[in-house]
Amino acid sequence: MLPIPVLLPLLSAGLALVVSRRPRIQQAISVAALATSLVFSIYILIAANSGPLVLDVGSWAAPIGITLVGDRLAALMLVISQIVTLAVMVYSIGQDVADDSPAAPIAIYHPTFLVLVAGVSNAFLTGDLFNLYVGFELLLAASFVLITLGGTRGRVRAGTVYVVVSLISSVIFLTAIALIYGALGTVNMAQLSVRIHDLDPNMALLLQLMLLVAFGIKAAIFPLSAWLPDSYPTAPAQVTAVFAGLLTKVGIYAIMRLQFTLFPDNNLQVLLAVLAIFTMVTGIMGAVAQDDVKRLLSFTLVSHIGYMLWGISLATVLSLSSAIYYAAHHILVQATLFLIVGLIERKTGTTSSSRLSSMMRTAPFIAILFFISGTNLVGIPPLSGFIGKLGLTEASVNADTPVAWSLLAAGLVTSLLTLYVLIKVWNRVFWQTPEDGSRLADTFGKKKHLSGREERMLKRAQLADRSQRVSHIVAESARTEHERGGGNVGAIMYGTVVALTLVQIAMSVFGGNIFAYTTESASALINKHSYVTAVLGEDGRGGGVSNDVTGGISLPWETPPRPIPYAPDESANLPDVGGETK
Repeated sequence: MLPIPVLLPLLSAGLALVVSRRPRIQQAISVAALATSLVFSIYILIAANSGPLVLDVGSWAAPIGITLVGDRLAALMLVISQIVTLAVMVYSIGQDVADDSPAAPIAIYHPTFLVLVAGVSNAFLTGDLFNLYVGFELLLAASFVLITLGGTRGRVRAGTVYVVVSLISSVIFLTAIALIYGALGTVNMAQLSVRIHDLDPNMALLLQLMLLVAFGIKAAIFPLSAWLPDSYPTAPAQVTAVFAGLLTKVGIYAIMRLQFTLFPDNNLQVLLAVLAIFTMVTGIMGAVAQDDVKRLLSFTLVSHIGYMLWGISLATVLSLSSAIYYAAHHILVQATLFLIVGLIERKTGTTSSSRLSSMMRTAPFIAILFFISGTNLVGIPPLSGFIGKLGLTEASVNADTPVAWSLLAAGLVTSLLTLYVLIKVWNRVFWQTPEDGSRLADTFGKKKHLSGREERMLKRAQLADRSQRVSHIVAESARTEHERGGGNVGAIMYGTVVALTLVQIAMSVFGGNIFAYTTESASALINKHSYVTAVLGEDGRGGGVSNDVTGGISLPWETPPRPIPYAPDESANLPDVGGETK
């Protein structure tokens, strides 16, 4: 079962490319592949509740071969990612149907999208560092194609920036992998978790910093986040939804996995807390100044990455559980919000809040959908955003340290400013009439003499207007002619957004059960005994037979996944795998 979420999208991508002249068949292949992957991902989620599922690919025993591991954390992230990617694919097809253009988007869209899904799944399920690198490279290749769809000047520029930044991250990551392999003789994460203690502490700290920088770029952590608000908003709405929902969370997942599996001493705990504070505050301050709704949401995306870092930095079961829960919540909410903005763009031809008005009257259904997801992003009770933030708050109070209280203060400020920016969007886009926006200028225009206060207000209004014009020009440079003209919004597009909104509500209704699941995930991640034992077994080797059998290897399906129960005795000795693998 474990390889299916990786292999099925890859094989389907090849098949979709073969039938590139038959767009309807491409659509059927894409939906069938993603729906099947979702079903198997749910199965993995249920099975992982009894213990990690492990597959030694090609029957090559770990730590020699490639190992796929489906524990609670990987399974939860896998299911959420499959839900979002399936929804976005259906949304894309709905957009084609609404346009009555079966040949759109271009034929490469479906194969590339499926490769992206395979890369995300591989990153979540892999059990070794090099295969994680392969997953990231799949993401990079596919995301460059998707971000430049349409070939406009703005998208090519944004895609170039995105690729350059991603390549820097990849070079740092690959260098760290080479150093780790040279020092410890393995890239298997389970074996590294045991051997890392034999490494010089200074060298271990250097490797930890290199991996943090590599994944920090991908997760858009301050000060490595400047590229994101310039790249994501330029892509089509459905592409931006996937990028915003998933790609940064892959980076956060990698930080979680390696921080606790490879470097459990929490040497960077204070640094992570400082980065969390600056990521939250600088991100939301950037959102306050934005006029374009897409760009504003991109800054809130950066800001709320800080909440996940908050949980990682405190390094307790409660804080990490809250971070995992919040990551799952944020994937759904952020993807939904960008799809809603896509609906707005389709109806009006723009995403500039200064050029929009009265959508509560003209498009009340879109307004309701935005209100639900917006309040969930803020964390209004009893929605899922509140549950995650409440857990983080409790973890900080329990820690009772200056760093924990600083994180709590930054989180509260960020939530209040998130509320402010979304109220601003609501007032401009959905509530105010066109006449409301021009009243200030009319008032000043009728006066011959202005007071000092009125002059300052006028200057601020003029600066804001100039900034809005520049923002509008930049946004327009990224749109195709078709997108500038708007388009129809079909029932399939509405239905997709409604479905994602219902998943958000379900996550709130079943928040207690899901939080219990994330708590078990956090406990297993911190204690790591069950993970190491599942991958390496009691004798320090995986379940493959390639080390003992000559004359060929077994086929992959001849070695079924091995469910390993979570060890009730967390203090049990780990297998002795410190020596050389034979």
